[in-house]
Amino acid sequence: MNFIDLIMSHAPALLVVIPLLGAFLTPLISKINDKVRNIFVIGILGVTAVFVLLVAQQVLDTGTITYVFGSSLQTVQNNTVIRILFEIDALSIFMALVSIILAFVASIYSWGFLEKETGQDKYYTLLLLMTAGMLGMVLTGDLFNFFVFIEITSIASAALIAFWTNKAKAVEAGFKYIFISTIGALFILFAIALLYGQYNALNIAKLADSITFTYLDKIALIIFISALAMKGGIVPMHMWLPDAYGRAPAPISLVLVGATQASIYGVFRVLFTLYGNVIHLPKISFGWILVLLGLITMIVGVIMAMIQTDFKRLIAYGAVAELGYIFLGVGTGLTIIANPDIGISSAPFAVEAMKGSIFHIINDALDVGLLFMVAGAVYYATKETSLNNLGGLARNMKYTTIFFIIGLLAISGIPPMNGFASKLLIYESTYQLNPIISIIAILSSIMLLAVFVKIFQSVFLGPKLKKFDDVKEVPKSMLIAMGIIASIIIFFGLFPDLIITNLVEPAVNALIHPENYLQWLTGGL
Repeated sequence: MNFIDLIMSHAPALLVVIPLLGAFLTPLISKINDKVRNIFVIGILGVTAVFVLLVAQQVLDTGTITYVFGSSLQTVQNNTVIRILFEIDALSIFMALVSIILAFVASIYSWGFLEKETGQDKYYTLLLLMTAGMLGMVLTGDLFNFFVFIEITSIASAALIAFWTNKAKAVEAGFKYIFISTIGALFILFAIALLYGQYNALNIAKLADSITFTYLDKIALIIFISALAMKGGIVPMHMWLPDAYGRAPAPISLVLVGATQASIYGVFRVLFTLYGNVIHLPKISFGWILVLLGLITMIVGVIMAMIQTDFKRLIAYGAVAELGYIFLGVGTGLTIIANPDIGISSAPFAVEAMKGSIFHIINDALDVGLLFMVAGAVYYATKETSLNNLGGLARNMKYTTIFFIIGLLAISGIPPMNGFASKLLIYESTYQLNPIISIIAILSSIMLLAVFVKIFQSVFLGPKLKKFDDVKEVPKSMLIAMGIIASIIIFFGLFPDLIITNLVEPAVNALIHPENYLQWLTGGL
């Protein structure tokens, strides 16, 4: 085996090992020079991104990959032992792509955004730890290690949210986040214990093959969904999200979107994979529950966004509304599949709903992420976040204004931006389930458009305030980061079929048909 083959055989492990190693080396590199450290962190995340792409190509070409840490697959299959393993299918690697794109762009953006701040060695260390945690969450095939990676992500996230320790509201937001995260993680651990106590297994595939849907299994399912939905910021368990997103540094708000969606991935993995073999009859109710949660999340997010005067909190509530579309699409697909009364002619729309939802995961991350970076650019230039104290910035911040317009159109689902493609799939499929649901979803997008037009008027148009006469455009690293995300948004909007065919459809197939994920079973994992 040559060196390249050796590296590729361990590529799944490197997706987490590289950022973890980078995190431990970052404080040492900081002793050399700040510029060297920044290049090092960007390089670490860039190399990780390359390996994510290589693993993605392998998964899409050959199918699900099982990687066992510290042993060969054959050895573990022949011996009942507990091992850490990654089980990577098209859905897992899709989520990994989302996470690494956000982290890589955030590292570039952070260079300029934090140039005058202290504590950057700690900041970049925590950013790499957070990235490793997110990747571990979506790649692991083991429930206990899913819990471990959630904890890594939560601790790093809480510290980064409270990065500005001289600001009381930032510290409060960080405390609120870690409190909610701890409660959620403890409930997840309790649910894992319920399953382990019955089946003596932690491996998701082994558990999926063993679960008989006992009373304890049902309790564990409810706990899993509730705790992960809370971690994902779904209404009515969203109370932490506006504070966390609003008070964190802008690049961390960007990465927090990925952490939130990793928890939503956990909801789908539990529902479709872990319990996929035993919830055929209750699927109708589970589908409607997701639809209801999606609608409530969407409506509450939009209404709360309308009354905000803080730039980042407004975007945060917009992010809450966008999470509703993800749940709405998956819930619609689940309901159509399980409900024969809707009609056979509507069956294809179940898959379309799933496509719209999965596609909207990455679109939401890009659109909301770009808007948070714009808000960060405005704060960097003006030290203001209140919409009442801003105005006329388009004259001095032309590139930032253009990026905001792109983000505004994308999050509102206006063609030809990426949000239009995923939302259109959701509108079409929800119409087959119930036209009223589709109308509510469309009206929510229209209201969201109105909210962001309000921001555009308040921040970028109107008379320029005298105190902003000397305002300049933000550093190039911040513009480059926003430009990368804006370019991806436009590309996805112009060529949605390319993305759906090559990334979204395989992820949806892995979600609906987890047979490849479940094909490898071993007795003690």
